[in-house]
Amino acid sequence: MSSANRVATPADALAYVEREGIEVIWHWFVDLEGHVKGFAIAPTEFERSLTDGMYFDGSSVSGFNSIEESSLLAKPDLNTFRELPSFNGEPKQVFMFCDLFTPNGDPYDRDPRGVLKRVVKKAQDMGFTSYMGPELEFFIFAKGDGPTLLDHGGYFSGPPQDRGTAIRHTAVRALQNLGIQVEYHHHEVSQSQHEIDLRYNETTIMADSAIVYKYIVKQAADAAGCYASFMPKPIFGVNGSGMHVHQSLFTGSNNAMADPADPHGLSTTAKQYIAGLLKYAQPLCSFWAPTVNSYKRLVPGYEAPVYIAWSQQNRSALVRLPAFVKGKEKSVRCELRCPDPSANPYLAFAGMLAAGLSGIEEKLELEPAQTDNLFHLSELERERRGIRSLPGNLHEALHHTKRSEWVRHSLGENLVENYLTVKYKEFDDYRVQVTDWEINRYYSVL
Repeated sequence: MSSANRVATPADALAYVEREGIEVIWHWFVDLEGHVKGFAIAPTEFERSLTDGMYFDGSSVSGFNSIEESSLLAKPDLNTFRELPSFNGEPKQVFMFCDLFTPNGDPYDRDPRGVLKRVVKKAQDMGFTSYMGPELEFFIFAKGDGPTLLDHGGYFSGPPQDRGTAIRHTAVRALQNLGIQVEYHHHEVSQSQHEIDLRYNETTIMADSAIVYKYIVKQAADAAGCYASFMPKPIFGVNGSGMHVHQSLFTGSNNAMADPADPHGLSTTAKQYIAGLLKYAQPLCSFWAPTVNSYKRLVPGYEAPVYIAWSQQNRSALVRLPAFVKGKEKSVRCELRCPDPSANPYLAFAGMLAAGLSGIEEKLELEPAQTDNLFHLSELERERRGIRSLPGNLHEALHHTKRSEWVRHSLGENLVENYLTVKYKEFDDYRVQVTDWEINRYYSVL
């Protein structure tokens, strides 16, 4: 996040709180699944928090500590200090993201934000600044017990078919006021589906911004009497919501992914980075598409990629090269198309960056681009070309993750073990359910 409400020092933060009459100071972090967690303190406790941090019970957070080692220390990151917009007459509030530590002062190895910062540090040690630009899609529904369509608009529809315009305007205004730069917003392909695109930024800043984005969109929808859902596939038979992520590496002010002499405009670094994304896509898929519902979206026919390949413009490929203007090579980047907005952005981005950096370290060769619509190829032809598939369900994705020593090394043994425990339980809870589909298909004939 950038300049809005920025404070440079603890003294600046204390002065802002007093001057602006702030009543609530939120300390935010996320659990392994990317849900915002946090606690609020009164202004009288703020100086102590800035100096020493605040202890909290980590055993109450999904995927964190066991009850016998529950204490964790949250130290606010002053760079993320922002005043929250008021949607429903709340008292004046600020928030900060926190770095998490054990009681002995070590960085907490199951803190998703901490994991991402370690991978970003690796990129810096290799001479790169990493940038991400996610496109988070979502649905806006009428409030109720399930997804009830609010409009019947389609791609780029305008009012009155697009009934989410005012909600998007409210969210965009709030994001801009927080210093989060928005490039554009529009109605998406499916009825009641929308997208607000954030301008790319450094990777950790963008992960923070993605968390704030989801919070703001949900608040703006709620204030309008609606419900915003980032569920990947809330409605059968229509396109689900994705989180396509644009990625680039810079060395200083130069785009390390660009080479004007290459037919695709790609440097060797870019090709190796993309090769890393492709090589490690299967074991990372559980972080990019992390829910049972994610795999209802990752099926042929709805623009979501299933096959592990890359292409210049082919949207059926896992990695795509967005178009750029000749002579403006700073915009050269790759786009990973399988993630969805249920992903924890810290872990999703950490996996992407770690895979790309490993591709560079391993000097991987990039396979030829696939220009054909991969959904139209036969299984035999895909096998002949060596095109692998993404996992078909969450259990299969977790199995790939479990078997990967590379993932454990890249993201941390303890974090991966806890993540697998949480996600296997999710799949087991799903597996034993009896659904309406099963009743409709089997009850009257068996």
